Amino acid sequence: MMKKTATKQWLAVKRLAVNVTALLVTVSLLLSMAGCGPEKAAVDEEKVPKIGFIYETMTVERWQRDMAIFVAKAKNLGADVIVKNAYEDSDRQREIGIEMINQGVDVLVIVAFDKDSLKDLVRYAHNRNVKVIAYDRMIRDVEIDFYVSFDSTEVGQMMGKAATENVPEGNYLILNGPQRDNNSFMLNEGYYSVLDPYIEQGAINIVGETWVDAWREEGSYEFVSNILNSGEKVDAIIAANDRLAEGAITALSENRLAGKVFVTGQDAELGACRRIVEGTQGCTVYKPISVLAEGAAEIAVKMADGKDIGLYEEISNGEYDIPCRIYRPILVTKDNIDETVIKDGFFTAEQVYRNVR
Repeated sequence: MMKKTATKQWLAVKRLAVNVTALLVTVSLLLSMAGCGPEKAAVDEEKVPKIGFIYETMTVERWQRDMAIFVAKAKNLGADVIVKNAYEDSDRQREIGIEMINQGVDVLVIVAFDKDSLKDLVRYAHNRNVKVIAYDRMIRDVEIDFYVSFDSTEVGQMMGKAATENVPEGNYLILNGPQRDNNSFMLNEGYYSVLDPYIEQGAINIVGETWVDAWREEGSYEFVSNILNSGEKVDAIIAANDRLAEGAITALSENRLAGKVFVTGQDAELGACRRIVEGTQGCTVYKPISVLAEGAAEIAVKMADGKDIGLYEEISNGEYDIPCRIYRPILVTKDNIDETVIKDGFFTAEQVYRNVR
């Protein structure tokens, strides 16, 4: 009987010891969790800036560079970036923008396909406390938060000066970009500010001018071909970018005039740089993309974090004066291509001179 009692007592003590041990483990875990709780909450509360970048197309060489540099810089600054291509469709740009806003982006950066089609998207963004930055192309007549670009009027002036210095007299063709792009009008204003005195004096005659949809080289090729086939003599062509210059030079080549007609361009695309050293394109305008893309990324991340973006200028978008940062372009010719595009590492000498060495 005493043996059974002793056994029961031993079992009771053992159960108590097990319960006490379990209790101590539980208390230890709770204390550990309590100690970790505030630290974990602090991590969760540390918000990562989220930026949406909407392109109008990725078929243009320069936009691929912009995207890569922008994303790398923004990520280096601690932001997440969502990139979407609208495939030259205004409705698609709006849909993507709304989708990104609903996904929780803090800032939208937009390369506008149509300067007039994004007002509703901007208002939708602002109603949800999302900032909007117009990248390289202005969004018109709505109060966007920032505009970052190169000086397109100065780009046009550079084209006009290069053309008139090389061809001070003769017949000119003007190949503008699309009318839906605000830059097209700024470029046009720039080169006409140089051409007008020559036109008024009768030294330069504009024998043809057009606005080419979507900056497509097919449109400039067709226009220049029709002018040449009509028998009109052409001495210089102001093409608003390198794609339009490419189409024009293709038409000139078919008429054995490549290299005999001065042709401008902009963007310093590889094909244009090659045509310059080969002698079929007179100039392009180089816009150091890294300066623009990295500058835009810094502004976007600061806006997302609610920080001061620093000094800025203002520019009118029609209805509003918009905070902006405008960068300076560089004219590139055969004489300075080594000291500009190649020296900056935009392209290598091997790439540019491939067909002439």
